[in-house]
Parts: sequence; structure tokens; C-alpha cells
Amino acid sequence: MAEIIRMPKMSDTMTDGVIASWLKKVGDSVKSGDVLAEVETDKATMELESYEDGTLLYIGPKNGESVPVDGVLAIIGKEGEDISGLMAEVNGSAAPAPKAEEAPKTEAPKEEPKKEKAAPAAQPASAAAPVTPAANVNASLVTMPKMSDTMTDGTIVAWHKKVGDKVKSGDLLAEVETDKATMELESYEDGTLLYIGVEAGASVAVDGVLCIIGEEGADYKALLNGGSQGGGNANPTTAPTQEQATRLEEHKTEAQSQSADGVGPTPSLPTPAPASNASAPAPAAANQGRVLASPLAKKVAQEKGISLADVKGSGENGRIVLRDVENFTPSAAAPKAQAPAASTPAPSAAPVAAPGEAYSEVPVSQMRKIIAKRLAESKFSAPHFYLTMEIDMDKAMEARASMNEVSPVKVSFNDLVIKAAAAALRKHPAVNSSWLGDKIRYNNVINIGVAVAVEDGLLVPVVRNADQKSLSAISAEVKDLGGKAKSKKLQPSDWEGNTFTISNLGMFGIDEFTAIINPPDACILAVGGIKQTPVVKNGQIQIGNIMKVTLSCDHRVVDGAVGSAFLQTLKDFLEDPVRMLV
Repeated sequence: MAEIIRMPKMSDTMTDGVIASWLKKVGDSVKSGDVLAEVETDKATMELESYEDGTLLYIGPKNGESVPVDGVLAIIGKEGEDISGLMAEVNGSAAPAPKAEEAPKTEAPKEEPKKEKAAPAAQPASAAAPVTPAANVNASLVTMPKMSDTMTDGTIVAWHKKVGDKVKSGDLLAEVETDKATMELESYEDGTLLYIGVEAGASVAVDGVLCIIGEEGADYKALLNGGSQGGGNANPTTAPTQEQATRLEEHKTEAQSQSADGVGPTPSLPTPAPASNASAPAPAAANQGRVLASPLAKKVAQEKGISLADVKGSGENGRIVLRDVENFTPSAAAPKAQAPAASTPAPSAAPVAAPGEAYSEVPVSQMRKIIAKRLAESKFSAPHFYLTMEIDMDKAMEARASMNEVSPVKVSFNDLVIKAAAAALRKHPAVNSSWLGDKIRYNNVINIGVAVAVEDGLLVPVVRNADQKSLSAISAEVKDLGGKAKSKKLQPSDWEGNTFTISNLGMFGIDEFTAIINPPDACILAVGGIKQTPVVKNGQIQIGNIMKVTLSCDHRVVDGAVGSAFLQTLKDFLEDPVRMLV
């Protein structure tokens, strides 16, 4: 029976995905595990794999078009199968939409209604079949853990065990990719891997069934049929076909198929094919000429200038995962492999309009959509007001020069601002707060988020307990977090729990600016550059090193007097840094 392939939810913030490119066309034979298409989400470009064997009978969206989560992408079934019934369900009418699939109508139309009628009957039968109580089965369900406070689902990047393998507590079962990082899923049971319910590449909701571990030969089906969580999540490939397609055309953008293949936050889309052709003895696993690699591995490899064709994968079916790229040592063949790639035209982030055209348009990336949504919610729901103050940085510059003579790591001006802000927050706890609708939370810990610009947008790693750390410790941690953010190696503990945020654009020559509050914080501090400015000291005009800072405040939590007192304390600490070190 033909199956509808729907847009999976590949991250906790994903509402729709853009088809970057189809790797199969109508009429192609498809096997379970084959990559059907590349889908651009708000965080990365992911691979959409098939979980069915058959023929690709129908493709809905074109390259560059946006599809909502659970929207219809394609239909896979037997060659020549009549899919008019499915198309009527998809389009909400009796008229079949596909054209190429109308010709072969032989015996499939007669067989299909029988299968459709038999399928619903089979499900109740299987639900009533188990005789063994689930409580008596010597096996345990392994469900998708919640790896961060915002996580709602995770994607299986690769399985490291297969059905029948012996498993010990602490063994690595699989790699799970969230929207921020790729995490390792470890076993907490000893036994045999009896069942895997989710193929690599599939998205699973938190608490959804991943696999079953237990005594060899145990009747695990009793767990699936009688377990509290097994019914809906154990078979992720059949669940989507039972839902009604309601919004196929709702979120489609204008067709930009040509530009979509070359424009986006991750310009690695066209890279795998040239890389795999460039080196003859490519050790990387390939699927019909394509290198199999996780999106995170592709991203890191691109940033490090590593050709994936030279990397040997350790994941399922030789799939390249993050650790393979991190452990890769460039060989002598690497420069040769990169030469042809360099000669190919690189995708441009801002396409140049052809002569005579007034403008050019490109689809909005998924990350940019999420940034726009969250910042708009913050800006229009939280009543912002702004307080700007000038700070004399003469003594701070002298202190920094002295510190760097003995500090194990180089202390930056941003590190000084973080330390001063943490010390000021300790004196003004009302600023270190959050609006929760019907209550205000005053945080007892001071965790400062530091905005870091990355290629795809903006990330905010967190320096925890900043008020209790030395300047050298803050400096080392900020450098480490910044590197992780740019290489997308941040773990959930690195970005969760901020109580105050600092955004610094001084290194870009910006004198002053206002920032949008980063929820759930009540305030954000915008830091400008240090500029030599004429100032009056002791009745005389002198050249001073002035830095402007602007505090954006949520007026539901912080009043003007409270914010002003905080800025005055911050000014005192930075104008005499010894005070904040006492």
C-alpha cells in the first residue's frame, strides 16, 4: 500500500522546512534508508530518509518551497499503483492531482482497496493479540530523554548498536541531534537489544519509544502493545499516514529553485558531490555518489576546510559523524581534493542582481525565521525602555594592561564588562530577574549570557556564576564557549539558564546601540566601542577614553530608578576596576 511521506519535526523550534534539493525523482526506485531530499530547517540542513521500499510515485513541493511540519512531501508505493485515493485525501477533493502516475493502471486499482480495508482491521487485532502482560516481560523500553529544558523531540543521527547486540550499562546506543547539538544516548540497562523502533534520520518526540533492551528471547511485543508509551511512538513511519493533510499549500514560498540550491546559511549543499569525485580512494561512505554524513559533521568539516570524501565514517553504514571530523588528520591527498572544489563557483550569501534588475530576492532561512519570530515576540510583548551612560575607561585600560602581564589568558574589555556586570547584579538583584506572567522570578544565581555572532545567526552561551569567577576564568570560559558556538559544539548546559545578557558590538566600531531583550531575562546590556573623546577633568579639557553602554529594560519588572542605579554601580566598577575585585 502506498505511503504518504510528511515533513518531520527536526528541531524543537521547527514549524516548517524548505526543500533544499530533491535527490530522487518521480519513478525512481527507493529503498529504506535512501536519502530522498535535503531539508533546510531553522538550525541546519538535514537529510530526509525513506522508511519504505518501493517507487517514488509523487512529489509535492519543488526545490526552494516551504512545507509546514506534517505537510505532505511525497508518496511512495508500488510501481503503477493507483494513488488517486491518497491524492484526494491530500488535496481534500476527489480529483487526483498527479499527472505522470495516471498512465499505468492495471491490476493495482483492484488490489489497493482490499489492502486499505485490511489495514485498519489488522491494527485492532494486533492491539488485542498480546496475552503476556507487559509487567511480566523481562525487558525495558528505552525512550527519548529530554536533553534540555526546551527540547520537545530529537533526531536519531546514527545507531551504534543493532538488534541482537549485547548491551551493557554505559554503552553508547545512538547519537541524537537536537537543534543545538549532537548528544550521545547511553544505555542504563544490561541485556540484548531486542527492538529498534526508529530509523536513523527520524525525529522522535520526548518520551517516544526508541528501542527495547531485555533478556534474549523476551516477548518484547507485549511491551509495545501493552506499554503506556508504545502504542503511538513505536512505529514512527506509520503514524504520520493516519493524520489528515491540512496545510500543504499554506506555507509555500515563491518558487526559487535555482537560488535555493546556492543560497542559504549553510553553503555546503553543493559541496558533497564535487568532494566525492575529487579523490579516487574516497574512504567516506557514499549513497549513489553522495557522501553520507550528519549535518553537524558537514558543518564542522566545512569550517575546518576538510573534504568529507577523505574522512572515514564510523556511524551506521559508514556514515560520517562529528567525532570522525574532529579526529580526522589531513592527508597528503587533501590539497588535491580541495583544488577542484575551489574552482567551482561558491554560493553567495547576497546574490548580485543581473544588469537591469531593480532587486533580487532569496527565501528566508529557517534560523532567520526563528530569530525574527522570537525577537518580534520580545519587542512587542515586553515594554522596552532604554538607559544610556558614558563610562571613562582610562583606569580600566591601565588595569587590563597590568593584568595581561600576569594572566594565563588574555583578558579582553568584554571580560571586564562581564565581571563588572556580575558584581553590579549582586548589588541590584531586582535587575537579575524574569517576568513569568503572573509572578516575577528573582534569580539567586548570576548567569550571564554572552551574544556570539555565528554564520547562521546568533547564539547566546552562558557564563555561570560569573560573580564568583576570576577575570582570567571568565576570559578562558568565554573564549571556549565562543569557539564551541561557531563550530556548533555547544551542549544544552552551555546555553541554558541565562539571567542577564550582554551584547558587545564595540569590536565592530559601533559607538552605541540598543539591543532587544533576550527572554526570559528582564534586561540586556548593549556595549559600544571605546572612543577617544574630549572630556573635562579638573576644570581642563583632556582626551578621555569613553565607552557608551545602553541598558534595555522590561518595564514590567524593572523601573527606571532601578535600572539607573544598576548602571551607576557598573560605571563605578569599570572606572575603578580594583573595587570589583575586592
